[in-house]
This record gives sequence, structure tokens and C-alpha cells, in this order.
Amino acid sequence: MAQRKPPKTLRIGMIGAGFIARFHLESFTGVRNCAITGVYSPSRESRAALAARANELGLGPCTAHGSLASLIRAKDVDALWILAPNDTRIATMQAIHKAVKGGKRLRGVACEKPLARNLAEAQAMVRLADDAKLATGYLENQVFSTAVERGKEIIWRRAVPLTGRPYLARAAEEHSGPHMPWFWQGEKQGGGVLSDMMCHSVEVARHMLTAPGEARESLKVISANATIANLKWTRPAYVRRLRREMGREVDYGRRPAEDFARGTLVLEDPDGNEAMIETTTSWAYVGAGLRIQLELLGPEYSMEFSSLGTGLKVFISRQVKGAAGEDLVEKQNAEQGLMPALEDEAGVYGYTSENRHMVECFRTGAMPSETFRDGLAVTEILMALYRSAELGRTVHFGEEDLTDYVPPVARAAAG
Repeated sequence: MAQRKPPKTLRIGMIGAGFIARFHLESFTGVRNCAITGVYSPSRESRAALAARANELGLGPCTAHGSLASLIRAKDVDALWILAPNDTRIATMQAIHKAVKGGKRLRGVACEKPLARNLAEAQAMVRLADDAKLATGYLENQVFSTAVERGKEIIWRRAVPLTGRPYLARAAEEHSGPHMPWFWQGEKQGGGVLSDMMCHSVEVARHMLTAPGEARESLKVISANATIANLKWTRPAYVRRLRREMGREVDYGRRPAEDFARGTLVLEDPDGNEAMIETTTSWAYVGAGLRIQLELLGPEYSMEFSSLGTGLKVFISRQVKGAAGEDLVEKQNAEQGLMPALEDEAGVYGYTSENRHMVECFRTGAMPSETFRDGLAVTEILMALYRSAELGRTVHFGEEDLTDYVPPVARAAAG
């Protein structure tokens, strides 16, 4: 039977209209063969604003839907991007599964990181997608960062064939704290900074250590060790600040989630060599803005990247006064002085390449390089790191079933 001709345009429905949805939307201006035709958010104001912005950018025509079911069933939606809060992921995927089993045709579903709050939920996401025979994409933007794409290509083409595989990847991501209240709440987000940001660091590090075209599973995870801490946001002045800015539900005097995490993973590569990943994440970093630092080390080479080591910098004197914003760099902490500026945040962070890849895979029927199964693998690693921090010792893979494990901060908040 002949394959159906790929549609010229992939029509995308966005589930969620918050910060990350707006970031994705801006990146789609650099993606061909797609349109943003629908959006759903429980907030009427948010979904209307995102639809209006999509139309303003020429990405539509985009409709703001009053219900999730309406968006999923829409005749002008071929694929869905799940960009809603972590605690809504399962219900969202169940609604998609029900619609597809009932006859709705979708070319794919992509989900923002992390795939789920814990391993049981991640397994459910994969199971629902598999049962509905859906192509899936795991939206881990750092894997598609322009610096990572170029750096990895050079290292694996020029250095690895002559001197051997890389053996150490370091990944750090730090900023001064999330935008929305639910990120700070362990039961809704699934944890603290380890869940929120180490998912980035783990996957981009695994990606750098994996040969081009090689399955990610070729790197066998042996053990995980982690330390977590509350360094800043449990101090009384910052507890009060969080409650003032995020609302009474965010009370770090009684229910804190970690604002610092460090993790070490030991792996075995396909040649039987030991490899390591070192990760650091923090909501307690105060600098110009979001800082991502990546390194890859091998026998006779290294590569490194810092998101704040920009070629473009601007200086603004104290005489230039204005409202606070994020017009120079994400999570910006100042508007004056010598500031780094990212010419194309969506491109540098990987959102444009990520969405370009997912669109073309879903449109043509190819398998994305990052799927829900990669999100599942990352979630298992995160749970091992949380378990290590809870026990105060290294956790060896295969020794403990983490399926029903929930990080203490999520358990405590839920109770």
C-alpha cells in the first residue's frame, strides 16, 4: 500500500499558554512547513493572548479553544504540543488517547520536559502513546542548542575517530528562580530544582556522550549519586518574598522544595569504558540571567559552552531607568551595567532547531531523535538521584524498583 503524501503544512495545537508556550511560539517563526492553528489554556486571558500573538507573528490563523477536548478534536489540528504544568500531563494524555481511539487522526504528540513527575507517571505517558499508536517527541531543547549541535559534530567527526570516545560530560543550569507558583510547589511540579532543571542537564550530557546515530540506550547507567539542599529560599526574608510574589500556597517556611542539586552518574559506554556525567542545578544563582554551562572531555580534546559568554554585550548607565524585564536574557536580574545579550534566545537555547526537527518528523512520518521513551529514561535517572539524596548514598541501577518512588518533597507537600 502506498504511503500517504506528507501534508505541506503541519497544523499544531498548543496545550498551555504560559511562559514556555510563549517561548516555543516565538521559535516557530524560524520553522517552515507548519502553522499554529489552535491553543488551549484554562485561563481565557492567556489562551486569547497566545492566539493573538500567533496571528500577529503570521503563524496562524490560530483559534483559542475553550476546552481541551475542543482543541484535540479540531479539524485543523494535526499534532499537539503539551506545554501545560506537570501535574496536568496524565489527564492531558488520557484525553488525547481517548480522542485518538475514538477516531481522531494525529500525526504526533510532543511533550515539554520533564515528561512526568515520577516514573509511574512517565510509564503511563509512554503506555498511552503506544496504545494510541502515536508518534511522540520529547521536547528537550538543550539537545538541539546550536552550540551543542555544532560542537558535538566537530568533536565526533575530528577527534573521536583518532583518540577515542569522550569520557566526561558536565552540565550546569542556574538561575534565580521560576516564573510561576506551581514550579515552587513539590506536589504540582514533582520536586524542586532537580526535577525542574536537572532533566535538561542529564539529557544534554547523555546526548554529548552518545555517538551520532547511536541509540541513547547504548550508554548503560550504572549508578547515581546526588546531594540536594535549600540554600536561599528558606531564609526568612526570602520566604516572605516568595509568599508576596507567588501567593500564600508557596510557603517555604513550611513546605520548601530544594533550590540546589548536584548529581553524578556513572555509565558504561558501548566499548566497555567508564564514563561520567556531572550535573549542577540551582534556583539560587544571581547573575545577569539564566546561565547554562556545558563541557565535554575526551582523551585529547574538550569542548565548552556558556550561555552568558555572549559575543554581544551592552552597557547601560545608571541614568537609564526603566521597568524590569527580560529583554536581554532569560531570568534577567538587572537592567543596568555591562550586560550580555542573546541575539536569538530561541535559537541559542535550541527551541528553533528542536521544533524544526519535530515538525519535519511528524509531517513526514519519521521517528524523532527524542521520544517519550527518552523522557522516560530521564525520569528514571531523576528518581534515582532523588533516592540517592534521600538515602545519603549511591544508588545502583537494577538494585531497587523506582516505579512507585515519589521524591520526599512531593510526598511531604501532598500530605
